[in-house]
Amino acid sequence: MRVTFDSAAAIYQDARPDYPAELYSDLLAVTGVKPPAHLLEVGCGPGKATLPLARLGFRITAVELGAALAAEARRRLGAFADVSVVASSFESWAPPAGARFDLLYAATAWKWVDPEVKYAKAAALLAEGGHLAVWNADHAMPADFDPFFTEIQKAYEEIGEGHDGPWPGPPPEEQPDPMAAEFEASGRFKVVGTKLYVWALRYTADDYLALLDTFSGHIAMEPDKRAYLYREIRRLLAARPDGRLTRHWSAVLTVGRRR
Repeated sequence: MRVTFDSAAAIYQDARPDYPAELYSDLLAVTGVKPPAHLLEVGCGPGKATLPLARLGFRITAVELGAALAAEARRRLGAFADVSVVASSFESWAPPAGARFDLLYAATAWKWVDPEVKYAKAAALLAEGGHLAVWNADHAMPADFDPFFTEIQKAYEEIGEGHDGPWPGPPPEEQPDPMAAEFEASGRFKVVGTKLYVWALRYTADDYLALLDTFSGHIAMEPDKRAYLYREIRRLLAARPDGRLTRHWSAVLTVGRRR
């Protein structure tokens, strides 16, 4: 499934949400890294989390599995001479001899890396006292979430793609940080900071369907199922006065220091 994103290279950057500016401020405060420190990004996509740090003056080596996504990232990051994009999986990437990084980070990508490889390789590539930081952008269901997402569940169930588990899921503040335990269990990183961010965005039907076209499950969905689902989304939103929905997002920043 991790290779499906490459087919969405042209729309990914604009369709996916930007991460909160506060997240980057907190990342730098916790890690203490300052330009021109050398950062390594795993799974940069088209540069969603690369651009904000490149603009601050960091040197960045970004590794991206998808060839089309890597090409899009190079196009968007072309103005930054200290940023390089490598088309490779993180697992098979061979860094330059002696390369060491001050911070390795992954935004909505770390879960796709082989668990037998990622922590050992990350630790080996970090300088003494270096940090690993990961975060995701997930669908959040706070108490005031948009009822559209309950209404559309019927369509998902009809095509055999219903929500796994109770609906709705727990609100973001009640969900544990899954990465913190994973960091510690690796034996290679000590967690030094975690923080939750929640925000909301409004979407037209076109914007929301473009977003869904960047999700692995929807990309891989059978065309007939996807067409039916998208018709139902348009039908439900057309019945609203402004034709829009509100989707809440959450991200948990987890930062670990190399042991």
